[in-house]
Amino acid sequence: MRVPLSWLREYVDLPATETGRDVQAKLISAGLEVETVEHLGADLKGPLVVGQVATIEELEGFKKPIRFCTVDVGTANGTGEPQEIICGARNFAVGDKVVVALPGAVLPGDFQIAERKTYGRLSRGMICSSDELGMGDDGTKGIIVLPPETEIGKDAVELLELVDEVLDIAVTPDRGYCLSMRGVARETAIAYGLPLRDPALLDVPGPNAFGYPVQVSDPVGCDRFTARTVTGLSPEARSPIWLKRRLQKVGMRPISLAVDVTNYVMMELGQPLHAYDRNLVQGTIGVRRAEPGEKLTTLDGVKRTLDPEDLVITDERGPIGLAGVMGGANTEIADHDDTENASTDVVIEAAHFDAVSIARTARRHKLSSEASRRFERGVDPQAAAAAAQRTVDLLVLLAGGTAEAGVTEVIAPTAPHTITIPADHPDRVAGVAYGRETVVRRLQEVGCDVYGQDELIVTVPSWRPDLTDPNDLAEEVIRLEGYENLPSTLPRPPAGRGLTGRQRLHRRIGRALAGAGYVEAPNYPFVSEQVFDQLGLDAADPARRVVKLTNPLSDEEPALRTSLLPGLLGALRRNDGRGSHDLALFETGLVFLPRALGSARAGETPLRDERKAAAQPPVDRRPTDEELAGLNAALPEQPRHVAVVLAGAREQAGWWGKGRPADWADAVEAARTVAREAGAELVVRKGQYGPWHPGRCAELAVTVDGTEQVIGHAGELHPGVLKTLGLPARSCAMELNLDVLQQAGDDTPQAPGISTFPVATQDVALVVDAFVPASDVEAALREGAGELLESIRLFDVYENAEQLGEGRKSLAYALRFRAGDRTLTVDEASAARESAVALAGERTGAVLRS
Repeated sequence: MRVPLSWLREYVDLPATETGRDVQAKLISAGLEVETVEHLGADLKGPLVVGQVATIEELEGFKKPIRFCTVDVGTANGTGEPQEIICGARNFAVGDKVVVALPGAVLPGDFQIAERKTYGRLSRGMICSSDELGMGDDGTKGIIVLPPETEIGKDAVELLELVDEVLDIAVTPDRGYCLSMRGVARETAIAYGLPLRDPALLDVPGPNAFGYPVQVSDPVGCDRFTARTVTGLSPEARSPIWLKRRLQKVGMRPISLAVDVTNYVMMELGQPLHAYDRNLVQGTIGVRRAEPGEKLTTLDGVKRTLDPEDLVITDERGPIGLAGVMGGANTEIADHDDTENASTDVVIEAAHFDAVSIARTARRHKLSSEASRRFERGVDPQAAAAAAQRTVDLLVLLAGGTAEAGVTEVIAPTAPHTITIPADHPDRVAGVAYGRETVVRRLQEVGCDVYGQDELIVTVPSWRPDLTDPNDLAEEVIRLEGYENLPSTLPRPPAGRGLTGRQRLHRRIGRALAGAGYVEAPNYPFVSEQVFDQLGLDAADPARRVVKLTNPLSDEEPALRTSLLPGLLGALRRNDGRGSHDLALFETGLVFLPRALGSARAGETPLRDERKAAAQPPVDRRPTDEELAGLNAALPEQPRHVAVVLAGAREQAGWWGKGRPADWADAVEAARTVAREAGAELVVRKGQYGPWHPGRCAELAVTVDGTEQVIGHAGELHPGVLKTLGLPARSCAMELNLDVLQQAGDDTPQAPGISTFPVATQDVALVVDAFVPASDVEAALREGAGELLESIRLFDVYENAEQLGEGRKSLAYALRFRAGDRTLTVDEASAARESAVALAGERTGAVLRS
């Protein structure tokens, strides 16, 4: 909504020193989004005067028509002689009044006017168009032709109101009343503590039986319809300059007097109106829903097929307008240039339509108009009669018309909306002691009627349909008292509360991975279903069962992720494509799994639950446990995962030595780092799944309540996946389920054990079949060594068919033994080592390497 400051001053007596910036600050403090303040004419400099064209000489011999004019500007040029001006425009004639920029003037864009010789003549000034003066669209494409009665030599800057300030307000959907000068003036008056001259306070005659016949068949869609008739409009009547300029400043194009007046009143009072040519309307005006197959050609020239839900205005022939959106071409007011067919008798419509119905019609036909913008946000139903009266008064004044005595009003009775609110409710919402007097005063300022003491009964004004409950009223009090006056306080949680265990683990893992050289790369949780084909997942893989969004940000990614890898691999590809080739990225976040509907039989995939819907949670209290459970039941399962991806060098080469590329072992070590932070024992064994290389993939598992669960995989990605996704060769990845890992772990802080007794170290090299996982050998050694074993570390893997035999490998482990109460003897350490080797040989077929 564009608000000229000069127009705003008509309704509020602002101090003369107040600028647009001052008003902007006040309105922003009151909760309005004033985006900019435009200074019209800030770079305009006179002399700019009214002149009358005395002579026109057509110059020949040039590529385009050129006219040499003499213009009478009175004494404005200091000599009283006609001003000689070269002009190429053709839309004016001898005797017309025009706007003349004399030498020394500066027009918008730093266009300086001076005497200059052109086309063989001396031009002393310029005859101006609206574009050259920065006036906006005036409906013409040429020189401004002023009314004949305009005084010669008059200052055109003042006449055309070229200097002004215009506030551009972004009106939110709940503040539809601010799509009018009346609404903004009310907010301005409240902000400055000044009285408001309400333009809707007019003497309006009551309805009678002589008005234009109207039949409303849908009182729900149209609960109020006012019709007034004005006859005898002068075909030569034109919109005055002040009316055109105000429309231009608010961003509307002048069209014809009758249409300009309805647009002016709409911008002034916020009530959309429509003017019908009475001679083109046949019979009773009706309001009903459209019938299937009906068609209507709207004012924009488009023939539209109507929907049965569309609310339409009709006469005896059928639809003549889309109610609240746009009128029909068959009753259009003739343009002011067509004086022979100009409309002399008009019927004024001022109605109130259902906001939802108008919004759906406008979107259905992709036809947004100034009227629909207001109706869909809520229009004051009580303003219809005043708007019709204001329109009639202006047409009588400006076009010499006669207002017929008949007044039609069709009204569906409605009771005023009342809200009961405790007087201290705004205090409790804001945490500020406003007091009853302040609450009552602020509510009265916005137009409410307030009764009661401790319990207030508030009658909402007709222009505020957005006020529906006590919290809306509390918001009005808070914003008018100033959001900036609300104290900044931190919430006070009850003693003993803090981060949950899940939150603490999340933070520890992030710090641990960052300390290990990984960079966090959060991604959007949206994926396409084609990405599962790119990752090589089986057709029956549970990860393919996704939760789809009803209204996704992108139609190409309509599903919620079931894995973190698609987003991380996309980040890896983008960074590699931009020249960063040595990458180690991680992400922790939620994945979304559809809940099962009932229990599935063995071997069957549970069905997706499409029937559950979340109930609306309360806002005046904390939801109960049952309500929270119902809300959670409507959501998909959302376990937290952690994933890493690696490519390029893991260790850089330099003067310190050779570098090392990232490989599958780094991905596995990232999983072990995460497991250590969770206090869980991670089982790492050979695996095969989806995007990982079948020979370089580790399966990650933990034990929860005595049952082993696979929680993820780590290793090198499959070459086919790398090629499909455009990733660097030998890229590696890891992903695991943090929630299950947390269940298997113990995050209770444990102090490190410190012994005063020395450690006994024993190395052992075991030869096993190549397919035996090192983790199985390690588990057997750990169990066989018993309580004396402090730690075990695999430090070498050796394969040589000549020395070890075909299909065999050597695993070398460092075993550290220590007792907490004594120094171990060599025999005790050796016995523990031999016991460990024996159990490893029994379980895995391992033999000591000779």
